[in-house]
Amino acid sequence: MNYNKIFISLSMCVAVLAIAFLFTAATNKNGYAVGDEAKDFSLKNIDGKMVSLAGMKDAKGYIITFTCNHCPYAKLYEDRLVSLHNQYAEQGYPVVAINPNVLTQKDDTFAKMIERAAEKKFPFVYLSDEDQSTAKMYGATKTPHVYVVSKNNEKLKVEYIGAIDDNARSADEVEENYVADAIDALLAGKKVRKKEAKAVGCSIKWKK
Repeated sequence: MNYNKIFISLSMCVAVLAIAFLFTAATNKNGYAVGDEAKDFSLKNIDGKMVSLAGMKDAKGYIITFTCNHCPYAKLYEDRLVSLHNQYAEQGYPVVAINPNVLTQKDDTFAKMIERAAEKKFPFVYLSDEDQSTAKMYGATKTPHVYVVSKNNEKLKVEYIGAIDDNARSADEVEENYVADAIDALLAGKKVRKKEAKAVGCSIKWKK
């Protein structure tokens, strides 16, 4: 019996299994990918009422945005979120803002959310994700982190994930409006050209 050949064969098998494991671990991430069917949720709005996607009867889809009060990047994008809502809500794509840092940051408490929404005159819902289950379900990691979701026969499909546009620091210097372009394509019955862009912002502050 050639023990050297057996040892080499076993070593090769172990190496292949190790590579397969590493590949699976690298590609098997939590949260949604583009093309996935998303689940609905029910979260408390700043007016104290519970809000779900299904409750927005006239919506064709949603600009689901994980954001917060304290993050400088989130603040830079507030006016742009207002503009997106004002432009697309009547066309069926409202902004749905969700704060996952309610219990982990002093400037993101529910009371502070109410204050910030009033100060900025948010025309959209601003929801509290206290247990962070919705952020985890979607796979959000940043504030802001956007998921453009379409609705067809009550099924929710993730169409775009990532940043709002290509310039976090200055709205005047934006060259690509990722979210707006995605929604324009969907409203025109076309496929979304750019389906993902790296979300730029502060990391979500997870509960320990």
